[in-house]
Amino acid sequence: MTLLLLGGTGEARQIATHLRDQDAVISLAGATRQPDAQPLPTRIGGFGGSRGFQDYLRDASIHAVLDATHPFAHRITARTAEICQALNVPYIQFLRPPWKAEPKDRWIEIATEEEAAQHIPTKAVVFLGTGRQTLARFANLEGRKVYCRQIDPPSQPFPFAGGEFIVGRPPFSVADEVALFQSLKVDFLIVKNAGGDPSRTKLTAAQKLGIPVLMIARPEQGDWPVVSTIEAALDWVQKL
Repeated sequence: MTLLLLGGTGEARQIATHLRDQDAVISLAGATRQPDAQPLPTRIGGFGGSRGFQDYLRDASIHAVLDATHPFAHRITARTAEICQALNVPYIQFLRPPWKAEPKDRWIEIATEEEAAQHIPTKAVVFLGTGRQTLARFANLEGRKVYCRQIDPPSQPFPFAGGEFIVGRPPFSVADEVALFQSLKVDFLIVKNAGGDPSRTKLTAAQKLGIPVLMIARPEQGDWPVVSTIEAALDWVQKL
């Protein structure tokens, strides 16, 4: 019987390191063309919808699922939790705590990507720290200069006028982010409230430079088991 670890975050890799002597497999969605090597047997790509995921759980003799996907992968998480409940497969989500504003931060919380345009004047320079998956939802930012950072070199042109891709693989230091924002003359930073210390460096850089941050709030959490520390996730595994 095998544990399935749904990965794609730094914490998932840390959890995988602790599980390398156990019967476990990590699954990555394939968001990057060359994902980092993992300390567990690895599968890459989607499951083919709900039916495909159910078939995989059965065919791979999965006895439990630890979901350490991105906090904004809410559709995947909701579907996984629902299927596991229906099949009586133990399930838990690792969800790192969200970021909280510090006294010198200039954050504006928004609910959706589309809402960002309401707070950004035309001709402003905008840095998207949100990845390419939801890029099309910022199409109403036309009239601003928009930079979007992604890990892989772009395979398609920017989806709307005034945009430009920047290629970079994390982690990025605060000094890296300060230098980048200064060189691009960034006026606004847009991020999702993903939480986590490694990726907070861009927020610290924005604070140092006095750059306003549009913070996209997390999706509503469903009714399924959650842990917020790696230690708690590993403890759950040990008690299976």
